[in-house]
Amino acid sequence: MSGKTSFLRPLFDYLDQFYPLSETLKAELEKYCKLIHIRKNKYILSPIDLNASLYFLVNGLVRGFVRDGTKDISTWFSVGNEIIGAIRHPDQRPNHSIEYLQALEQCQLICIPYTLIDFVYTHYPEVNLIGRKLLALHHYQASERAILARIPKAVSRYRKLQESGLDINRIPQRYLASYLGMRLETLSRIRHRVLTPDFSLCS
Repeated sequence: MSGKTSFLRPLFDYLDQFYPLSETLKAELEKYCKLIHIRKNKYILSPIDLNASLYFLVNGLVRGFVRDGTKDISTWFSVGNEIIGAIRHPDQRPNHSIEYLQALEQCQLICIPYTLIDFVYTHYPEVNLIGRKLLALHHYQASERAILARIPKAVSRYRKLQESGLDINRIPQRYLASYLGMRLETLSRIRHRVLTPDFSLCS
C-alpha cells in the first residue's frame, strides 16, 4: 500500500459503507485528493477563498459559521469521519461562500476538489449512488438543524442537541451558545440545571 493510499483509507472506508469502490475509482481519488493539516482556531475556508473543494474530516473538530456584522453565528459542528463543506450553489458556478469553516482542534482533512467530483460522477456510475445516499444523509442532518432552531424554549433546544449524539463537551461553550441561539449566560445556567436533577426543566 502506498503512502498516499494509506492516508485515503479513512475516506475509502467511509464511502464503502454506501457502495463498494472500484479499484479504478480509488486510483482516480489517489491522483487528485490531498491530505491537509489545520492548526487549532485556523480557518479551513473563508469567504476570501474560492469554494473549490469538499473535505473529509479524518479527525479533529470543525465548526461552520457565518457572520452578521461583528457577530458569529455557528451553523454546524463536525467531530470527524464525515464529509463537510461550505455552502455552494447547486448550479456549481465557481464562487466564494459566505460560510467559514474553522478548526476548533488540530484537524486532519482530505481535500476533494469539486472538479474531481464532477469527473467521477460522469465516469463512475457507482458515484451517483453514493452521492444520492450522501445527499439524503446531509438533507436529514440539515432538517434536524432546522427543527432545532425552531424549538422555542432554550432548555428544550439544549435537550434536543444532547439527544443528537454530538459530543457537546468538546465544543467551546461560546460557540455552542451561538449555535443554540442563546446567550452564553443562558447556556451556563441551563447546563447547571441539567446537571442538577432536583431542578425542574419545564421552563
